[in-house]
Amino acid sequence: MSVHSTSSASSTPTAVLLPPRPETLTKNKKPPVWPIDDAASGVQPPTAAKCARNAREDGVCCKDLIPVERTLIDPDVVRDVVIGLSDGLTVPFALTAGLSSLGESKLVVLGGIAELIAGAISMGIGGFLASQAERDHYRYLRKHTSQRVLHSCAGEMEREVLEVLGPIGVDDKTCRAVAESLRNVEGGTHGDGCRNGHPANDEEAPGLRWSKDIGLTAFLVKFGQGLEEIPDKRMYVSAFTIGMGYLLGGIIPLLPYFFIPKAHVALIYSSIVTGVILLIFGAVKSRVTGAAQKPSDYVWGAFSTLMVGGLAAAAAFGIVRALEGSDGNF
Repeated sequence: MSVHSTSSASSTPTAVLLPPRPETLTKNKKPPVWPIDDAASGVQPPTAAKCARNAREDGVCCKDLIPVERTLIDPDVVRDVVIGLSDGLTVPFALTAGLSSLGESKLVVLGGIAELIAGAISMGIGGFLASQAERDHYRYLRKHTSQRVLHSCAGEMEREVLEVLGPIGVDDKTCRAVAESLRNVEGGTHGDGCRNGHPANDEEAPGLRWSKDIGLTAFLVKFGQGLEEIPDKRMYVSAFTIGMGYLLGGIIPLLPYFFIPKAHVALIYSSIVTGVILLIFGAVKSRVTGAAQKPSDYVWGAFSTLMVGGLAAAAAFGIVRALEGSDGNF
């Protein structure tokens, strides 16, 4: 009886802990961070994964030691907002100031709204066409550069890479290595773009791979010519941002004319309101662009914007008054 019980107990399967699946580790843990100064023998850690955080007691990366005080807005969006608001605050104000000589605020409001709508549409279309022209210019230069890379000798490409990296201190040997690496990634011509001093034919030269994103063409276009591709979405964003900026900026000088029937009285309040908004706009612009590092920078940004906008509005108002005074029937 004891022998039977012993044999049955020995036949009972025992639980064995299996190692976790690789995909489970991938989901639960971040990619490994290799130390810069100390690594396992015979292992070459990838450059993108090298970090010194393992050598620090707190385990914090050195680039995270200086916190980011604020997140800056896309400079292209800031540029469009500045263009729209600046024009919206100055052009309608000058128009309403000139129309205020008519005496009735109703006429000023009608003329101001008509100009405001037409100006917002015009500014939006202008922003769209400007972004479209920039995108088309980039595509043309990228195509031209890719053909030049395809038909050029290795020495010519090394010279162009040296023109980009040399002024910032990269030596000739490193530039040649960079040029060779980029050519290998893009098409692997290996200096066969020219044969016996003559350019190679399209049938003889190998095709370019991924030339839009990586390789020598992308390097020369981005760093040599300082151009980046404009997404199609950017054209619509630019048109909307400039148009709405003009509309919001232009409605501010018109507000007093909605509530004050006397146009010459409303002009005084319009000047005050527009000046205050220009001060606020200048301070906010200094903040979002990162130009303000100390309180005096905010003051300078506010008053410089007020000065530029005020001079533009005063010049337009003075021209209207001068034309009106030169002919009494004007």
